[in-house]
Amino acid sequence: RKSTGGKAPRKQLATKAARKSTPSTCGVKPPRYRPGTVALREIRRYQKSTELLIRKLPFQRLVREIAQDFNTDLRFQSAAVGALQEASEAYLVGLLEDTNLCAIHAKR
Repeated sequence: RKSTGGKAPRKQLATKAARKSTPSTCGVKPPRYRPGTVALREIRRYQKSTELLIRKLPFQRLVREIAQDFNTDLRFQSAAVGALQEASEAYLVGLLEDTNLCAIHAKR
């Protein structure tokens, strides 16, 4: 009985032969870091730094878009948007720290 669905079987003969015949020109690959090493390095880097991690203009557009729902003719001082961004990033960092502690507690 003929199959009625699914993918057609792949033709592997030509690709395997082509792969074996072409010599490797790239040479030796650079060694990869083990999983988690780069993540830990980034964590150390961002814990040392104090700069804002969310870009200023996209955050400002988000604030203005949310403020449109309450009042259409609002204006913002740049210091006000900066304070909102500082508070938002501090809240997000704290939330992610708590999330990490919960994941560690659940042995994940």
